[in-house]
Amino acid sequence: MGFEGEKREEEEGVRMANDFFWSYTDEPHASRRRQILSQYPQIKQLFGPDPFAFLKISGVVLLQLWTATFLHDATWLKILIVAYFFGSFLNHNLFLAIHELSHNLAFSTPTYNRWLGIFANLPVGVPMSVTFQKYHLEHHRFQGVDGIDMDIPSQTEAHVVKNVLAKSIWVILQLFFYAFRPLFLKPKPPGLWEFINFTIQLSLDGAMVYFWGWKSLAYLILSTFVGGGMHPMAGHFISEHYVFKPEQETYSYYGPLNLMTWSVGYHNEHHDFPRIPGSKLYKVKEIAPEYYENLDAYKSWSQVIYMYIMDRTVGPFSRMKRKLSTKANKSE
Repeated sequence: MGFEGEKREEEEGVRMANDFFWSYTDEPHASRRRQILSQYPQIKQLFGPDPFAFLKISGVVLLQLWTATFLHDATWLKILIVAYFFGSFLNHNLFLAIHELSHNLAFSTPTYNRWLGIFANLPVGVPMSVTFQKYHLEHHRFQGVDGIDMDIPSQTEAHVVKNVLAKSIWVILQLFFYAFRPLFLKPKPPGLWEFINFTIQLSLDGAMVYFWGWKSLAYLILSTFVGGGMHPMAGHFISEHYVFKPEQETYSYYGPLNLMTWSVGYHNEHHDFPRIPGSKLYKVKEIAPEYYENLDAYKSWSQVIYMYIMDRTVGPFSRMKRKLSTKANKSE
């Protein structure tokens, strides 16, 4: 693969790294995509929108908004319990629906996907769908590229988060790091669509408070927060690209939570073919199994979180980085 970590642990299994893994080759997905398509051109038939995406998203949005209104006079303990064991799954599902829409996988027309993303954003409580798309597409085009891929932790995070306690706190707050990291390290000027996203979201939040009170809005915010922290659904944030095996920088998850997460667990398959909707990603592995069966994969996101926290050699530095190549991947 051509990677190097000049300051990595002196003895494997004893010390946490104090530098990222550095790769001197291009990210692996573009070349694997070409190989698979040359051997299995029928995979192109899987490209295109999911015709049921609108219905699936609408059902979750309406269910979550109804739940918020239902809890308007509930106790705070009940709100917290429902948020963790129910609402968190719904809001994380919508977060990953927004991920799906960032690849234009609900409609052929990009503008329609953007409007649906703003709609899916409503129960999340915080405007993020439009901004997410800008940074996420760069994550695909420039995977691991220093200074461009904002999915990678900052130097500050990596130097501070060095032990079990710090990693536990980081996992609980990882959604905040995920959201605010690009705004500090690589801010992009907001445009018209961000303004629309912001206005519609705050209008919904204001209406929720006006008609049903602060507890209903708090339920939505809590569902987002707890679902992105120490929660099984949030394990995908770590499992996707945190390096537990130096020869591999993207990992798939083949477990039951794919049913609730737009199959984002099929992450090698997704990066190889970002134009295939999550509902069809399993077919990529069925058609071309020899390209995926020898890659390390997970069956439990909860186990990934436990491994990340407890393994003394793993932390925010456990990511693959590379310098910008003249042959930057243009997969989207």
